[in-house]
Amino acid sequence: MIRKMILGCLMILPMACTTIERSTLPDPISLGPQWERSSAQLGARINHAPWDEFLARYLSTDAKGINRLDYASVTQADRASLNTYLATLQNVQTSTLTRAQQLAFWINLYNAKTVDIVLEAYPVASILDIKDGVLPTGPWNRKVLSVDGESLSLNDVEHRIIRPVFSEARIHYALNCAAAACPNLSPRAWRAEGLDAALSAAEKAYVNDPRGVSFADDGTVRLSKIYAWFREDFGNNEAEIIARLATVANPDLRAKLQGRKGVSQYIYDWSLNDTTN
Repeated sequence: MIRKMILGCLMILPMACTTIERSTLPDPISLGPQWERSSAQLGARINHAPWDEFLARYLSTDAKGINRLDYASVTQADRASLNTYLATLQNVQTSTLTRAQQLAFWINLYNAKTVDIVLEAYPVASILDIKDGVLPTGPWNRKVLSVDGESLSLNDVEHRIIRPVFSEARIHYALNCAAAACPNLSPRAWRAEGLDAALSAAEKAYVNDPRGVSFADDGTVRLSKIYAWFREDFGNNEAEIIARLATVANPDLRAKLQGRKGVSQYIYDWSLNDTTN
């Protein structure tokens, strides 16, 4: 149970806490070959305009560069539009899409459903406060989606489809968990066209933001917990992860990372990416 686990971590060493959190995450193992099938030809174009319009209306960037959503102001009409968009996505036959179309599809589905889940529970201080049953565990294991006749959870989408099928570390900069420390929720829907460039831009933005890489008062390296939770996606050890981050770091940050081999702390702010925070 994520909330209970995180509260318990307050009583132990931070690095040990991060290790415990990592151990609770699903392994990136595919749900099956049906999720690996794709088309060589461009599939039907999905109308992402409703998601674009929703984001344009309610998403804004604060003074620290964090994209925040005005959950409190979402109208019933826009909730209905969001639900219609989610229904449209869930009616898509994924095997008819190209690989790029599929990846964009899964990212948009994950992000839009996450927003929908938060709206259902709002007001909450954190997505971790959303309960499955009696206890607050976060919504990730709920079977909240139906795609190609299969009931899926958000964890299924991220860890059992996207990660094992696409083997693309940059998806961690695209998927948004509604937390302030998460890479920004994109202000527009992801699309197959220009997907590689968009992923690279999201990677560069997060690495060069204190949410991704920062330094403690003693000058040691602090990283987002994303790099601990999903370590195998970024490198075999901390030195490899730092070296990878340095390749997209701006010159000043790259110089500070030069020669670094270890991380002193992994940090993450789970407060909701709400405009009121």
